[in-house]
Amino acid sequence: MKGVAFFSGGKDGLYALHLAQKSGIDVPYLIALKTTIGASPHWENFSALEALARAMGKELLTFDMARGSGALAEFISSLDVDYLIAGDVLLEDHYRWVERLAMEAGVKALEPLWGKDTKRLAGEILGAGFEYAIIAVNQEKLGKEWLGYTFRSLGDLERFLERNPDADPIGEFGEFHTVVLASPLFEGRFDIEVLSRGESRRYYWVRFGLRKEKR
Repeated sequence: MKGVAFFSGGKDGLYALHLAQKSGIDVPYLIALKTTIGASPHWENFSALEALARAMGKELLTFDMARGSGALAEFISSLDVDYLIAGDVLLEDHYRWVERLAMEAGVKALEPLWGKDTKRLAGEILGAGFEYAIIAVNQEKLGKEWLGYTFRSLGDLERFLERNPDADPIGEFGEFHTVVLASPLFEGRFDIEVLSRGESRRYYWVRFGLRKEKR
C-alpha cells in the first residue's frame, strides 16, 4: 500500500505520516499546498520544507489551491497511491474536506490523529521523539515572544501551558504553527535560525533556516 501525505513541515502532519508508515504504508510523496487565503508561514519558508523532505528521502510535490479542489483531486489520482494522509485532530470542516477530496481522487482518507485528546496527543508526539519549534502565532491568542519557542520535552509543554492556559496544547485552533526539528522520520536534528520577522493580518511569523545539528 502506498500513500501521499499533506505536508507543511509541522508536527501534526509529520506525526500522522509517522503513524501511517508504522502501520506498513509506504509514503513516497509529500504535498505542500499553496493557499489562497493570505500569507502562509509554512509556504513562506519553503526551503525548510525542502530540507525536511530531503532528510526523509521523500519527493516533495506542490499544488496551488487557486486551481481548485477538483484539480487537486485529479493530481492526487495521478500519483497511483492508495491513501491520502492528513493530520487533522478536531477541525470537522477540514476533516470532511479531506474525506471528500480522497473520495473524488479514488483513494482512502487516513486521519490517524482524528478525535484524540490534544494534551495527550502532544505528550504522545514528544514521547515518540519529535521536537518542534513555533514559527507563527495568532496575534489575538499568543504574544510574539513565543516565536521560536521549542518543544523538546514534556517540561517544555508544561511551561508553555502554564503561561498560556487558554491555548490548545497542539495549537489545533490556530494559536500557533510549528516546524519539526527532530523525529524518527530522519536521522539527527535540525537547529532553527530565525532570519527575519513578519506580520500578516492574522499572524506574527518568522522567516527561518534549518541547519543540521553538528554531532
